This record gives sequence, structure tokens and C-alpha cells, in this order.
Amino acid sequence: MTLARKAASLLLLISLIAFGGCGDNGAKPTPTSASNLRIGATVPPNALDPTTNNLAAIPQALLYNVYETLVKLDAEGTIRPLLAKEWSVSADGLTYTFTLRDGATFTSGAPVNAAAVVASIQRIQNDPAVTSVNKTQMAVVSAATAKDDKTVVVTLARPSNGWLYNMTGSAGIVLDPAHLADLATKPVGSGPYTVKTWNEGDSLVLARNPHYWGLAAAFDTVTFRYYTDPNAENAAMLAGDLDIISDVTAPQALNQFSDASRYQVIKGTSNGEIVLGLNNANAALSDVRVRQAICYAIDRQALMDSVWAGEGLLIGSMVPPTDPWFQDLSDAYPFNPALAKTLLAQAGFGEGLTLRLRVPTIPYATGSETFIVSQLKDIGITVQVDELDPTRWADEVYTQGNYDMTIIAHVEPRDIAKWADPTYYWHYSNTTFQGLIAQADESPADQYIPLMQQAAKLLSDDAAGDFLWLLPSIIVATPNLTGIPQNKIALSFDLSAIASRTG
Repeated sequence: MTLARKAASLLLLISLIAFGGCGDNGAKPTPTSASNLRIGATVPPNALDPTTNNLAAIPQALLYNVYETLVKLDAEGTIRPLLAKEWSVSADGLTYTFTLRDGATFTSGAPVNAAAVVASIQRIQNDPAVTSVNKTQMAVVSAATAKDDKTVVVTLARPSNGWLYNMTGSAGIVLDPAHLADLATKPVGSGPYTVKTWNEGDSLVLARNPHYWGLAAAFDTVTFRYYTDPNAENAAMLAGDLDIISDVTAPQALNQFSDASRYQVIKGTSNGEIVLGLNNANAALSDVRVRQAICYAIDRQALMDSVWAGEGLLIGSMVPPTDPWFQDLSDAYPFNPALAKTLLAQAGFGEGLTLRLRVPTIPYATGSETFIVSQLKDIGITVQVDELDPTRWADEVYTQGNYDMTIIAHVEPRDIAKWADPTYYWHYSNTTFQGLIAQADESPADQYIPLMQQAAKLLSDDAAGDFLWLLPSIIVATPNLTGIPQNKIALSFDLSAIASRTG
């Protein structure tokens, strides 16, 4: 993977960035009209093609809204029809047959037909510009053919419980084959909205697609406004210049939105696991007893209370509660400094150990470092801290693996399988875990969840990393808006159910 693509992956990892809050200026929010929706977000897209760029801000604004897939995730995480009105799977799990909807067209006017679907799948597999994440998700496909204009047959090389789920994301986007050259700046999708204007780094304006095949979009325009400083974002919400803050990144500032007549605060879960990453290539950290000692030494509840105002969830492994194989492993390593010291001594580090903690300059990471340094000092681990700007972190930690410990939020859906890749920056190599992940994907459907639960439990038992807490999804909106999803299950900020009570 190139450094540029590594850096893009980094931006996906850190797209939930946290900053400090500001005071209430007392301004009364202006009620939104049915024709315009204004959404505040923190990370701006640097391109508009999510198949060739891993930045989470792209599918946040465009997936399901501008670009569509054969199937999509609903607010409960269930796979539903989208461009495919129905599908069937062969008894051996190898052949998927999709029947496309009638009347769906791209904004170019071309029909969304079987040929376009096949071309989109083959592009993901063959175009070198497509990200490695998307290629990996499509690698199991051995053939995609157009049986007729409305029927697509996809054949897998082996059964895969995860492939259809992956098709709900960027890898599954159906594109107009005649308009691929300029997708980074000129999206051609089939969704309820089109891209009207893009002012890079500042705003992205979507407009209602008048030729959309489904229910008409609720708003004439939707504007995503990007704020690198959430103080400014909060001020804009308080002044009535925004209708939604899509992801509150300073929970300690929520009290300024406590007036229910002016704001609604929607709290749920996300996919953002904050991980104390441990470089398993380090000689000391390759010993499970050292990793377990670190886990026992950190009071995660007190850490979350201190850094994130108690908002979030303790999880114990790389699985949020919206994943079907979630199990509560939060008590796997209760705070126990005495046991931590014993494990360190058994591993041969009774006289002490020195480790480097290299973190990106992101508030949840820098906010956590002081707490962690103090608690590890109490068990005999000296921590040398190095704060890096995100670009340097991407190079030295994520790409080069030049670190002992780090702190980062991983926001991708169902990303536990990353631990099965020993080349990933954690350098965690456990053949039993790798086998469980592979077996789960290929297993009969009734074995999928139990096998994934085994894998998650093994990851916890082996203390592959310390899973500090799960970032919450916190949205602030004007009270006249309905249909805002509670949980952040997909990378998309799906606009399809959002409407105004006054509209």
C-alpha cells in the first residue's frame, strides 16, 4: 500500500475528531424550512469518489444520498433492497442473483441496468486506483454476469457471510460506466440527491434529484458545512445557522444544548472503537503477560469519565453492540494494579519496562495519554510520550510501525478482521484467530455468529490491544426534524428518512 493510500486510511480512522466546547451565546435557532437542511460536520471530503479514497467524509455525505448500492443498511443494521428489488442465494452460498428495479437511472440519464452493475464490480476488482479496502471486499467474487437487462448473477469463489454486507458500502456502489473519468470531482450517481456545488474544505451542497426512481427527497438542498474547530460549529448551531450537528465531538459541552424547546440531543452508539494499540513486533509486547498487565493497569471507566465526560461504552473487544456477534467483554480486565505487577514480574520485567506512546494530536488521544502514563507508572512501566501531527502519525506509526503503543479510534464497520492481518500496523499474528475469522466467513450461516464471538473473545483473552471505550454517536438537531438515526451503523449519514415536521 502506498503512503498516499495509507494516509487516506488514516483519515478514515480518525474521522471522529474531538475538540473542546464553547459557551451558549443565547441565540435562538432558526427553524429549518422543508426546502433546505444544513448539517455541520468536522472532516471535509478531499475528493468525491469513495471507491478510490478511504476518507470517511466521502461516504458520510454521498453514500445512499448520491451514490447507491444494490443493497443498503437500514437504521437497525438490517440489509435491505435498494437498486436491487430482490435477490436470492443458491443453496451452496456461491451464487447471488439480483433483480434490479424498474425505472432507476443515473443522473446522466442512462439506465441503471445489469451491464452497469457488472462493470462496477469489475472496476472495483481491476482498476488500480480503487482502494485496497474495496478490492479486498470484492476479492471473493469470481464472476459477475448480466443474465438480462434486469438480472445480475454474481458467483463467489467460496461462500462468504460478509460479502453481501460489504456490498452495502463503498465497494458496492453502482456507477455509470460512461462517466468514470471525473468521479473524484463530478459524481454521477442514481440517488435522491445530486452534487450541486463543492467548495473543498468548506462545504458540499446536494440538490434534489428530480428524476429519482424512488420517493422524492425531503429537501430541495442539503448543505454539509465543515468545521475544523467545533467551537465554531457549536456557535453556528446556537446562532441558528445549522439544523444538525452530525457528530458532537465535545461531549463535555452538551449542556449548552439542554433546552429541549430549542434542541434535541440524540445519543446512540457508533463503530468507533478507541484502541490502545500495542505493537506486537516489540519484544516485550509480544509477551501476552505484558499486554495483559497493561490492560489490568488501566481503569477504563475512569479514563472515559475523565476524557469523554462518561459518554460512550466499555466493550472489551473490537465489537460494538450493533454487530450481531457482540458480547459484553467489558469486565475481562478489571482494574487490578497488583495483578498487573505480578504479570510483569512473571514476564521478566519486575525491575521495570520503558515503552514509547506515540499518539496523533487528536483530543481523545492526547486527553487519554496523561491518564495512561500515570497508571502504567504505578505498575513499573515508564512511558515516553511523543505527540505527532496526524500526517506524521500516518507515516511513522501507521505506515512504518515505528512505535510501541498508540491511541486511535477505528470507525470502519465490522473491522475486527483487521486483527487477522499480521502486516497491519499492530503486527498482531495469531493463527488461531486468523483461522476463526476465515472459518466464520465461509461457515454455514448458523455458525457465523458463534465463530465470530469466539474470535472476539480470543482477541480479548490475548490482550491484542486494550479496547479503551466505544465512541458514542451524539447528534444535536432542531426539534422539528424527524427520522434522524440513533446509531451510527454505516459510514453514511443517510438522509432518506430525515424530514421536517413543518414540511
